[in-house]
Amino acid sequence: MAKTPEMSEKTGQPSAPAPAPEAGNPQQQQQPQRQQVEVDTKNSVTSYANFCRVTGTPEELIVDFGLNTQPFGVPTDPVIITQRIVTNFYTAKRILQALQLTLQRHEAAFGVLETDVQKRVTGGMPRPPAPPQQPSQ
Repeated sequence: MAKTPEMSEKTGQPSAPAPAPEAGNPQQQQQPQRQQVEVDTKNSVTSYANFCRVTGTPEELIVDFGLNTQPFGVPTDPVIITQRIVTNFYTAKRILQALQLTLQRHEAAFGVLETDVQKRVTGGMPRPPAPPQQPSQ
């Protein structure tokens, strides 16, 4: 069982740091204590996804994950959805904040992630301009 810091056991929200220690002990001031949440992953299922679709209702957010076997252009075969997460918008916002923080840390360590596939494939080279279109008569 893994232990994950920073999440409150009761609310699932990030835990607030422990109250500040007394001014007489500078060593305690440098290391705020965080609550630990025990996480049991023995029944979890791991799968890879390169496709995500987000839909929802006024009360819930539905996030589908799947494998797009044709990542360039519009797929001709259906994308097979392998996982669906249904959650409320409060939890979705906490997930968004956790993902943003994680991506910021990753980009600070490894560089900016380019999400435009065409820019990644061409190594950042600009695409040639589109040929001029003939005026319609």
